[in-house]
Amino acid sequence: MHTRRRGSSGSERPVTDEPPEWSDVEPEAVEERVVELADQGHTPSEIGLKLRDEGVTGTPVPDVKLATGKKVTEILEEHDAGPEVPEDLRNLMEKAVRLREHVDENPQDKQNKRALQNTESKVRRLVDYYRGDELDEAFTYSYDAAERLLE
Repeated sequence: MHTRRRGSSGSERPVTDEPPEWSDVEPEAVEERVVELADQGHTPSEIGLKLRDEGVTGTPVPDVKLATGKKVTEILEEHDAGPEVPEDLRNLMEKAVRLREHVDENPQDKQNKRALQNTESKVRRLVDYYRGDELDEAFTYSYDAAERLLE
């Protein structure tokens, strides 16, 4: 977004409508495990990775949506276990707070000042996107607000 570089291409999963033959897990068991991992404090992406690596009762879950028909965030919303701030916004806020602390300690670091400006710009753009649905109507981004949310 803020650079002249091109995006990096990556591999894509094959398009399928049903889980692979070797993955025979019950959708209810997957949902229970998702909620359990969320209660332990894992983010939705970490939950997907844990289910892929560890699985449910020893059987890996390659894709939660194929196994249950719902995304991880949809399952969490159904069980009122979802995060208060969307994960992408939270990650950007963490980055902005780290950069602000670094720039405060190193005021001559112009490269990271610019990185802070770009990151805070992205945060403001995402806040506008989520305002009303996932965030409060009156929420506006500030360093203090980000620190309070991330505690």
